[in-house]
Amino acid sequence: MLLAATFLGIAVGAPNPGRAEEPGMQKHLRLLTTQQYINTIQYFFGPDIRFNVKFAPVPRTDGLLMAGTSLAGVSDAQVETYQKIAGLVSAQVVDPRRRETLFPCKPAAEDAADAACAGKFLNRVIDNLYFVPPPKEHVARLIDEAGAAANSLHDFYAGMQVVLESVLLSPGVLYVAESEEPDPKRPGHMRLDAYSQASRLSLFLWNAAPGPKLLAAANRGDLFNEKKRARIVDEMLASARLKEGVRSFFDDMFGLEGLETVTKDAAKYPYFLAGVAGEAREQTLRTIVDQLLTRDEDYRDLYTTRKTFISASLGILYGVPASRDWKAYEFPPEAHRAGILTQASFLALNSQGTRSSATLRGKALRELILCQKVPAPPPNVDFSAVENPDPSLRTARERIDFHLKNPVCAGCHKIMDPIGLAFENFDGAGRYRETENDAPINSSGKIDNSSYADIEGLGRVLHDTPALPTCLVRRAFSYATAGAVPASTESTLEQLNKSFSGSGYRLRPLLRAIAMSPTFSEVKESSPSPAPERAAAVSLPGKVASNP
Repeated sequence: MLLAATFLGIAVGAPNPGRAEEPGMQKHLRLLTTQQYINTIQYFFGPDIRFNVKFAPVPRTDGLLMAGTSLAGVSDAQVETYQKIAGLVSAQVVDPRRRETLFPCKPAAEDAADAACAGKFLNRVIDNLYFVPPPKEHVARLIDEAGAAANSLHDFYAGMQVVLESVLLSPGVLYVAESEEPDPKRPGHMRLDAYSQASRLSLFLWNAAPGPKLLAAANRGDLFNEKKRARIVDEMLASARLKEGVRSFFDDMFGLEGLETVTKDAAKYPYFLAGVAGEAREQTLRTIVDQLLTRDEDYRDLYTTRKTFISASLGILYGVPASRDWKAYEFPPEAHRAGILTQASFLALNSQGTRSSATLRGKALRELILCQKVPAPPPNVDFSAVENPDPSLRTARERIDFHLKNPVCAGCHKIMDPIGLAFENFDGAGRYRETENDAPINSSGKIDNSSYADIEGLGRVLHDTPALPTCLVRRAFSYATAGAVPASTESTLEQLNKSFSGSGYRLRPLLRAIAMSPTFSEVKESSPSPAPERAAAVSLPGKVASNP
């Protein structure tokens, strides 16, 4: 059977081109990301529930994967992935070693149905995994199905496993279906309903489903009361779960998922050990959490700080002593590493397998960090001067002069290459070097009329560049609302930028300002004719597709 936007009772459509630009964001039908699904499962069932799988990638939209989740469809192969996960999780939940803690009751007999105990368990599951509470008759149907399976298999827990597997495949768990309603405080305007607001808040701040407490608040209407909403948001910002939300956001913003597929020439970079790419990703995320949450400091200092964390493999790459476990570390000045852009995650990710790349690094800085779009290269560009350079051109600065002298290439490469050359003291794996092919490296340059002598100087220039915090605000708002930022929200972004600056560029106040912003929950009225390509759909077994 087919699950589509209409099945979930919403219309997911593109804006009506005949209307003037309206304030607010589009509502979405969006698919959970891999990490959101994992977080939702593990927050409820426990971190020892394991399943090593990966969902299909979603399109990166407006610089973010999160903004692409509302455009993602589901293939037959991904349905099989969901079914595999559901089977793995449900088997672990009913395992005898976990029954004492995960089931709120014991059945009267383990070889037969027990509707009362099944109901207690399933209601807890639904309260924690569903984004919108389903009708009571839906829960009753699940209890009946569990009983029928238990009696057929002569095993209460086997019956629960069958039904739990179908619950984990339910559209109510896999999809976030946002719904709108008229805003009584602003006639003629629409807002997200309470459950949709709870979902946005939870996915934004915790990267997981809302859970019973937040859903109960939504049911009471607390999210429509400014004081109560503020109290809820403050509690979420104070929760340990905020760490996961922040990690997910910056992982998305900096495109760190690309490290999962990074490979380097082992002969040229023997110190880029197996697994070091994943540890480089973890290093950057630990640095961000420490800087912005633990120490609650200025976001801009991420680009100048020497404080970080080191693992054993990264110690080999960086050439510093390191223990087997992660430990706090501060690079000395002579290491020439200051800011997250001098960490292996950024440097190795934005390089080729056999060499560094001023172009890739400059492009990443412009697009990811400053939100400045770099045009795609024109067709039939001759890259031979870079791929197979004249041996007399010993450094990257000499080689990329080809781009800057060629009028076809110069327009774009003047945006990327000069600032990318600031990173040339780091090779393609991220190790520091003074020379390339025995020639001294010159990493000086200028960005937007501000000069710097080396990579540390670039970090200081970026620290004071207005586009740096402005880009973070735009990305955070887009991430929070899972969509590209329309022109109608520019006034909201201006207010958020002022608020961010006034807080000393601290992250928690920015997240709070976004969550409390009227635009966060204000939506444009749906187009009367939904666009078919925007209606994400998934084919699931008929038994599962009956779940809301």
